[in-house]
Amino acid sequence: MRSVLFRETGSPPSVSSVISSPDPIPGPGEVRLRMRFAPINPADLNFIEGSYGRKPDLPATPGMEGVGIVDALGPDVSNINPGDVAIPLGPGGTWAETIVRPAADLLVLPPDIDLQQAAMLRVNPATAWGLLHSRGQPAKGSWIVQNAASSAAAHCVISLARHLGLHSLNLVRRPESADACLAAGADFVLTDDASAPATAAAIPGFSPPSLAINAVGGDSALRLLNLLAPGGTMATYGAMSRQPLKVPNGLLIFKDLHLNGFWLTRWLAQLPPTEVRSLYTNLANLVLNGTIHQPVAATYPLENLHDALVHASTSARGGKILLDLQSPG
Repeated sequence: MRSVLFRETGSPPSVSSVISSPDPIPGPGEVRLRMRFAPINPADLNFIEGSYGRKPDLPATPGMEGVGIVDALGPDVSNINPGDVAIPLGPGGTWAETIVRPAADLLVLPPDIDLQQAAMLRVNPATAWGLLHSRGQPAKGSWIVQNAASSAAAHCVISLARHLGLHSLNLVRRPESADACLAAGADFVLTDDASAPATAAAIPGFSPPSLAINAVGGDSALRLLNLLAPGGTMATYGAMSRQPLKVPNGLLIFKDLHLNGFWLTRWLAQLPPTEVRSLYTNLANLVLNGTIHQPVAATYPLENLHDALVHASTSARGGKILLDLQSPG
């Protein structure tokens, strides 16, 4: 079988290569998946670069998520059958034609789920769910605001906010990104510039949100803080501008704002395993019924790994880049 490997951290297209090795054999309590699709997420690129929150043990195979078909069972495995569609719930090493995982770490999905959408189930939908519940169960009819609203994770926030009965105000860097946000279910989309707070205040029915979701930092995050209601929370899960947060003392003193960080890996580790499985079962059903849908910009076979990594590193892709792990190229 073939897999992606990097022996040193650095530019993903430069340090990543495709290698061949024997198919892994599942041991007791283990299952082998023949992987079908795996996305290239920003976190995957950061992992290869060495800038992610979890450092790689080199040499390493990247891949935070993906979907496969069960093709071999080790001894003492029950409730999973060859031919089942499944995703690994633990991160790591999905950019491979076959992987072996403990049966307890797999979630079997409905057989008719779209495989490309299933490949993207573990990261962005769960991140969106966790962010939206940063203050507990959000009240129906309330507003949330987010920046970087054209990203795949933000589109999941939009879709889940609509599903939960929330209103979303979304800030985008490029005005041409607005249509895709509206198609995902956004209530309003504004250009992320100095005019955004005043423009938002004039929206009919708008009320200051108690939750802001920040993936940018810098001036953009400050605009979110100015939009928040007193006592509101800003949850930060990214820093696309590579600029630190700018928090005037007065916003903390007089508005009593709260700043939280969100890292999916840590959040999932704090949940009971039964709650994690329940979360992903619920999200899988929302993928199945079309509530959650993530656009795919392109798929690449392993033979074109370099091109895939270059494409995934560009902005304004219009969707996720997927590795087709069974394509002959």
